[in-house]
Amino acid sequence: MSQQTNKSQAVIIRNAVKRYGDFQAVNNISLDIKPGEFFTLLGPSGCGKTTLLRMIAGFNTVDGGEICFDDKVINNVAAHKRDIGMVFQNYAIFPHLNVTENVAYGLKARKVPNAEIGPRVQEALKMVQIDHLATRKPNELSGGQQQRVALARAFVIEPSVLLMDEPLSNLDAKLRVQMRTTIKKLQQRLGITTIYVTHDQEEALAISDRIAVMKEGNIMQVGAPEEIYRKPANPFVANFIGVSNFIDCRVTSANKTATVEIEGKYSFKMPVRQEFNGDAILSARPEQLFLSDHGIAGTITLALFLGDFVQYEIKLENDQIIELNEYTKDTDSTRSVGEKVFIDFNPRQVSLYKKSSEEVISC
Repeated sequence: MSQQTNKSQAVIIRNAVKRYGDFQAVNNISLDIKPGEFFTLLGPSGCGKTTLLRMIAGFNTVDGGEICFDDKVINNVAAHKRDIGMVFQNYAIFPHLNVTENVAYGLKARKVPNAEIGPRVQEALKMVQIDHLATRKPNELSGGQQQRVALARAFVIEPSVLLMDEPLSNLDAKLRVQMRTTIKKLQQRLGITTIYVTHDQEEALAISDRIAVMKEGNIMQVGAPEEIYRKPANPFVANFIGVSNFIDCRVTSANKTATVEIEGKYSFKMPVRQEFNGDAILSARPEQLFLSDHGIAGTITLALFLGDFVQYEIKLENDQIIELNEYTKDTDSTRSVGEKVFIDFNPRQVSLYKKSSEEVISC
């Protein structure tokens, strides 16, 4: 297998639609996925991410719009002619074939010369570190080993596009972390355009070049992991990726600067991308908040020591519960339940949304 495949293709999706009766599972989605990019479709169950992946694969018909590999429309191209590799959630390896035969299957189907098949299979097995299991049958392998067979089988054909549908969801937590690192390293080494489906936010943040967050058949935000985490485009993304606190506030703005007032007692200024006056929602992650000698007043109701940080639940004067993380490197002791505290934050790190439309107004 080549260190870097040069035939990776862009995947361009224009106004893609998928309907099941009156239900629209994919709602007019457009995406530009670059050649060699690791692109993740992330969202809760039923958001349309697997449906969209299966449309790209050719397993689902396209009811509207276009899907292109580079400049070629593939809507009506049969799945086996799309030059894709596919890794499924349930591995889908053949139980009657041993590891070598499973990995060689796609090469034989593509009529690769026999003299090439052996070396390419051997290299693929080495890449996923199961070359010592070459003669075993699937029922003699662990779940993680079976998943490596599925990966080797997908990589060995050197597809122009690699599709992965929740490939790690059947593995235990430690093995998932191990395998996601393996997948990322292999993808970087081979440079294959990869579209990956998951509902696991941490997994998506760890391995993706870019992420599309989906909800009810729509794209809510597309961006690099850090951008999506630090600057969520709406409360759904803020809440789905990681943990966010949402605090009601009142905004008045002028000259792209907002004065934000919380509970009528605490106010601060922050830059905004548009003028807005009215009710808003402030979104702040637990690690963006800190305890201070001024700010939003509250009382500690729970303190959990978690090693590298202490997780506090703090009840505000309006009875809202806020989650705040204080890192042990920054403090010498854990505060007590019942202690009165003030919460503060850097206004440039938090996000601000219009309450009515949930449109982001912070920079």
